[in-house]
Parts: sequence; C-alpha cells; structure tokens
Amino acid sequence: MLNTLLFGFAVSLIIALALGPLVIRELKKFHARQSEREEGPESHKYKAGTPTMGGLTFYLGVLVGVVLGYTVLALSVAMDLRKGLALFLTLGHGVIGFLDDSIKAVKHRNLGLTARQKLAGQFVMAAVFCFILKEYLNFPTTVWIPFTTWNIDFGMAYYAFVFIMIVGTSNAVNLTDGLDGLAAGSCAITSVAYVVISVALGYVNFAVFSAALTGACLGFLFYNQHPAKMFMGDTGSLALGGALAAMAILTKTELLLIIAGGLYVIEALSVIIQVVSFKTRGVRVFKMSPIHHHFELGGWSETRVVAVFSIVTAILCLIAYIGIAG
Repeated sequence: MLNTLLFGFAVSLIIALALGPLVIRELKKFHARQSEREEGPESHKYKAGTPTMGGLTFYLGVLVGVVLGYTVLALSVAMDLRKGLALFLTLGHGVIGFLDDSIKAVKHRNLGLTARQKLAGQFVMAAVFCFILKEYLNFPTTVWIPFTTWNIDFGMAYYAFVFIMIVGTSNAVNLTDGLDGLAAGSCAITSVAYVVISVALGYVNFAVFSAALTGACLGFLFYNQHPAKMFMGDTGSLALGGALAAMAILTKTELLLIIAGGLYVIEALSVIIQVVSFKTRGVRVFKMSPIHHHFELGGWSETRVVAVFSIVTAILCLIAYIGIAG
C-alpha cells in the first residue's frame, strides 16, 4: 500500500516538474500572461506579464499518477466510480478555469468569463456530481460530526449540502490564489493530510488520489515559489478546489474540511465580511481582501504571509487528524 502511494506521488511530482519548462515556454508563445488588477497591491505590479494557466501541469500529473498508481502496482485498473468522480470534479473545474484564463489571454484583459458564466459551469459540475452520487453510488446521506461519534442523516438535503460545498470550496481556493506559492503550498499540505485521513478511515485505495495531488502541487510549487516563474490561474485554483471538495465528500469527512481547509474558509469569509460591511456601513474591515492582502498592506512581506499561512494550514490539518484519531 505504501509503495502504491509513493509511486502515485512520485509519478505526479516528476510529470509536473518535467512539464514546467515546456508549459512556461508555450504559455509565453500564447501570450497567456498575468494582468494585475488596478486595485491590487502596488507591490504586485511587477508580476504583470508572468505566464499564467500553469495549472495545466496538475492535470496530466494527477491523471497519470492516479492511473499508474492503481494499474502498475495494484495490478488492476481499479478505477472505480469513486476515484473517477474525484478526477471528474478536479478536471471539470479545471476546464472551467481554462476557458476563463483563455479568454483573458486572447482578449488581453484581467476578466475572462463573467461571474454568472463561471458560476453556471460550477453549478453544472456540482449537479452532475450529486446526480452520480445518488443514482449510481447509492451514497450515504449521513454527515459525521468531527470529534464525536455522531452521524446526522440529512436525507435529500444532503445533496444540496454537497452542491454548496463544491461551489464554495472551488471559489474559496480561487480566492486564496493571490500570492506566490500560497494556494499550491497550502493545498499540498491539505492533500498530505487527506492521504493520512483516507488511510486511517479505511479509504486506502482513494488515498492514491490525494498522494498524486500532493505530488502535482509540489511539482508546480517549484515554479510558483517566490518570485514565481508562472501562476496557476483559474485553470489550477478551481481544479484544486474541486479536488479538495471531492476528497472530503468521498471519504465522508465533509465537515472535517472546514478544519483542514480552514485557511480557505478564512480567505472566503474575509471577502464576504469586507463586501457586506462596505455595502451596509460604508466601512472596510480589512485594508484589502482576501485577507492575505490585508497582511501585505500591513507591512508583511509576501514570503512571510505565505510561510505563516502554511504553518497555520499544517496546524489545522493536525487538528483535523486528531478529530478522527480521537
């Protein structure tokens, strides 16, 4: 089992590392370059022109890592519907992000798909995922409460809960992708946690998906660490959000993701609080949202913010593990 996990991780890591220079070169030819927001931090202006859509390196890495992890070492395809669904949610969200980033590149602007178009795509992905859960997997509609032995049966409301969870997680990770290495690094840490969680809860085969995702994130991080040679774009951030949601749902640890993925919850809440406060009271709670920009404008360096947020993510993942081990 350990060999399978390490193999899936290693294959995904090597592919992501190997694809990096090729992807950077081709993105430059395609003029898929970052356009910094006018309202963004002044310290980010130099990033304009950096190749984006680097999330493409995730796709092949995760796909090959997962498939070979099962076929070469498990001696069977073993690609059951559960693992296929995880890949579907990851790659499907990646396609939405790819379309968004491609429009930005072609039209040379910072906005691609409209908010409604992007949400429509996410709604379709979440709806198809829920339909397959119900009709083909006969998936349990219970939700486990972390740190307890309680399981609450949501009945049909469970699918509405999963729908919201998928859309919310993909958008939360997308909001987190604002600093070099932040989204990729934090997702690598969370993915490692889900390797351990999956094994501990008996989802050993599914752990290969988490291991492959970890390898893909670390391979991309080599090129995305400060100063970044390429950005993942929505191509990568939406895919990572879909992957995290899939891991939590398919291991029946839906609420545990609120803890392990607490960073994404905080980032999303900071935006919601900022918008609501400004629209209702005309007051900004933070210097800028998402909250990582607040710390930047408060005098923290980009690398310090990423380091602290990564440590926070690791601590939250440890707490999440205690939640199942206890």
